[in-house]
Amino acid sequence: MLVVVLRMHTQWTGWLRRAVGAGWLLALFASAGCAGNGPVDAPGVGYYWQSVNGHWALMNAARPVDDWLADPAVNPALKARLELAQRMRRFAVTDLALPDNASYTRYADLKRPAAVWNVVATPELSLDLQSWCYPVMGCAGYRGYFNQAEAEAFAASLTAKGLEAAVYPVPAYSTLGWMNWVGGDPLLNTFLGHVEGEVARLVFHELAHQVLYVPDDTAFNESYATAVERLGGQRWLALHASEQARADYAVFDQRRQAFRALSKQTRQNLKQIYAPAHDSVSMSAANTDVERLRAAKSAELARFRAGYAELKASWGGYSGYDAWVARSNNATFALQAAYDQWVPAFEALFEREGRNFARFHEAVRALAKLPPDQRREALMRLSPPSVS
Repeated sequence: MLVVVLRMHTQWTGWLRRAVGAGWLLALFASAGCAGNGPVDAPGVGYYWQSVNGHWALMNAARPVDDWLADPAVNPALKARLELAQRMRRFAVTDLALPDNASYTRYADLKRPAAVWNVVATPELSLDLQSWCYPVMGCAGYRGYFNQAEAEAFAASLTAKGLEAAVYPVPAYSTLGWMNWVGGDPLLNTFLGHVEGEVARLVFHELAHQVLYVPDDTAFNESYATAVERLGGQRWLALHASEQARADYAVFDQRRQAFRALSKQTRQNLKQIYAPAHDSVSMSAANTDVERLRAAKSAELARFRAGYAELKASWGGYSGYDAWVARSNNATFALQAAYDQWVPAFEALFEREGRNFARFHEAVRALAKLPPDQRREALMRLSPPSVS
């Protein structure tokens, strides 16, 4: 993912850090604006300052992986994970044509469960994400904080303005390669303990953001990185994982795919429910139908939670998605769409390029150079009929 200051999986954070050495940093940030759906205030100097401080604290906590491996006090299980991550890092370069640089050659234990916390928001009867705009990096549909309490406070302020907001933890984010001069993005305790296939996918996803980034197009950026993580993760598991690692990941991924299918259906149903509120012809009647739309929305979310309860029972009580379901609202469903929207199109492009990652990345770069409307049309042509 990219924060908002971060991408959090965070997009513009890297540029942000690099600019710290420039005397004009705060003046430039003070000019940042806000765009999107809803009356949301523009980020202020205090927001950027917490981002700068949070990122530098994270960077300063990281040490080279070789130092951790040489330290006799380090837990052997952690050492094994770090060695595994380094093999994944080399595989990303040799097999996936991802950047060969300093990223993921250091490790930090942040002593907390997330790298950052993202805030997302939508109107009450819409799946259109609010976006925030920043200098140079453009606009993104989320805003990140290194302090959970600050993220929760900002979300509460959005709720007070009539938006639906959600806060979610992010295990890693990308600085788009702009911080490789000071050690690159580090491995973190927030994700290194995940099942092997998921660690591989996360590293590949974040490295994909270093291949390219398109300002103001969250769905393009995230869908491309998600396609790389899926395709690369499949190749890693097939070529390098043990039978046990493949079995563990199969269980993990089966649950994820079932949950995503359920949430995707809910998202599609909500989109249909909200359609009258977006239809200018129906706007005159929309005011009288607000309560009906709210009731339909409530019923759909109840169906979603009932469907999840059935899934959870079939998983023997596995509770990995409980937190997501507890905070589920328009904002969480809308965010999920940004990561999934164009994945089938990118996977089709990968097949068209002969399953060659170097050629695939070049083809994606060509798409990125197109004007937004033409880029979207090209992705729709690549998408399977059921997706486009």
